[in-house]
Amino acid sequence: MRDRFNRNITYLRLSVTDLCNLRCVYCMPETGVHKKKHSDILSVEEIEEMARACVACGVKKIRVTGGEPLVRRGIEDICARLSAIDGVEELCMTTNGILLPKYAQKLKKAGVLRLNISLDTLNAEKYRAISRVGTLKDALNGIEAAKQAGFSDLKLNVVLMGGINDDEIRDFVRFAGEQSIEVRFIELMPIGECRTFDKKRFIESKKVLEATPELIEKCTEGVARIYSIPDSKGQVGLISPMSTHFCPGCNRIRITGDGKLKPCLHSSEEISLRGLHGEALKETIGDAMRNKPQRHHLDAKTPSESLRTMNAIGG
Repeated sequence: MRDRFNRNITYLRLSVTDLCNLRCVYCMPETGVHKKKHSDILSVEEIEEMARACVACGVKKIRVTGGEPLVRRGIEDICARLSAIDGVEELCMTTNGILLPKYAQKLKKAGVLRLNISLDTLNAEKYRAISRVGTLKDALNGIEAAKQAGFSDLKLNVVLMGGINDDEIRDFVRFAGEQSIEVRFIELMPIGECRTFDKKRFIESKKVLEATPELIEKCTEGVARIYSIPDSKGQVGLISPMSTHFCPGCNRIRITGDGKLKPCLHSSEEISLRGLHGEALKETIGDAMRNKPQRHHLDAKTPSESLRTMNAIGG
């Protein structure tokens, strides 16, 4: 379905929980989140019904997110239901990887085609500091479990933070080359916990190119500019929502774990889908797609208008 600005909306980011087994500094409060009642979170049946309605409106790709989607009970069943929907061409997941040794094989069997794994440092002490509760060893074990399960098109998501992990750019590029995977550097955004961050934390993705001038520009893939790593099968992706907003090509909508549709990540607009069924559900989703905002107005001085932290939206 095309919106008012002729963008073809084909991508749904679907959150199945706002809970997480980490407490990353840019995503969640240190104390975690107030646990919702079971009835406040979408049931498996509601998730499938909303996904089917989105596909009827033109969605072809679904990414399962959280919080951390692997802490959701029955995640294999949810993924199997989503992958079985006629019209879903690609089912993906974004995860911190900690639980992949347990779930990677199950996800593959359930029809998940691609995994993005969040990893913001290759330094064990910094990993603990950023995640507050996690260990780098567990994250690396998760990456290996994904590879052993047959996920060959792995992507690592690295949130760039000035003064925290920008000194590891070359390390990440080297790691991606050695592992034959893609590392995606994502500009930090002033949303949720990041609203009050020191301005020096917000750096542009061009710093990656300054640190690794040997990268070879390859193509644009969705929201990412892709570069190849010489003498390697690895790749680097740059995602620049702050310095070069990609709103003109944005083809996505989001549904939160409690059933709110967000046409734009950084808008305060949320449309409740719970209680809607059949044509009413499809019409509401279709209207939201058609009326998707033209762009966000995010920059280093203007924080996101979203009223939620990232874990409550879906990364």
